[in-house]
Amino acid sequence: MNRLTLYVRLVRLDKPIGILLLLWPTLAALWLASEGTPDWSLVLIFTLGTVLMRSAGCAINDYADRDIDKHVKRTAQRPITSGQITPREALVVAAVLALLSFALILPLNALTRQLSIAAVLIAGSYPYFKRFFAIPQAYLGIAFGFGIPMAYAATLNTVPTEAWVLLIGNVFWAVAYDTEYAMVDRDDDLKIGIRTSAITFGHFDVAAVMLCYAVSLLLFFAVGWQHGLRGWFSAGVLVAAACAVYHYTLIRERERMRCFAAFRHNNWLGAALFAGLALDYLLA
Repeated sequence: MNRLTLYVRLVRLDKPIGILLLLWPTLAALWLASEGTPDWSLVLIFTLGTVLMRSAGCAINDYADRDIDKHVKRTAQRPITSGQITPREALVVAAVLALLSFALILPLNALTRQLSIAAVLIAGSYPYFKRFFAIPQAYLGIAFGFGIPMAYAATLNTVPTEAWVLLIGNVFWAVAYDTEYAMVDRDDDLKIGIRTSAITFGHFDVAAVMLCYAVSLLLFFAVGWQHGLRGWFSAGVLVAAACAVYHYTLIRERERMRCFAAFRHNNWLGAALFAGLALDYLLA
């Protein structure tokens, strides 16, 4: 296997679901901040930045988990833990990707650049929260949603209250989908002592996932309604809610592969929210 293929696997470009879960809320924030008329240079910058930072985050995560992944069936063959890439190489890859991402936002205002530093620190520290934080998925939600305040900052040169409301909503969404993801690895995580929401919620895991979906959708709906979005936007939220109900049918028996399928299907939930929002601005 050549080096480039290994690096692609390291940063999970072969598994783009993570990129999409970051991208939908970031694009939604750009559309809301601009009232449906985003600067297309910002759309390009934030899309490329999302790809780069998610990729850097994967490299850091695998570096941090290199001695843990070998004990988890799903991750035992990742490039670092299987010895195909050295930990030093992974750090270099992460640093290069983070620097490229920062270079993208250099033309933007100072507030956006300042927030980007916080974003890097949050993304870099997330893997270590699994060692002691009972619901590390909440911290992941902040890392995955930090494009929201950055999008507002880049568009408005300020971060209004609604941006933080959207970020909170993203935290609840991340807890929902990443708990589904954690349900896949629960047996392995219990053996090695990793903290996850699936373990913390215990028998209430399914109920917690559905409650988190509800809170996330309500907060997103409230912000959109405040912007005067109605028909298409409401339809998008309803489709997203239907996706959440479908996820319930997948996870209620706690079968590993069905839980993983529910996690992956969150791409469509996020896409429905963004599509409804964008269509409302375009066609209303």
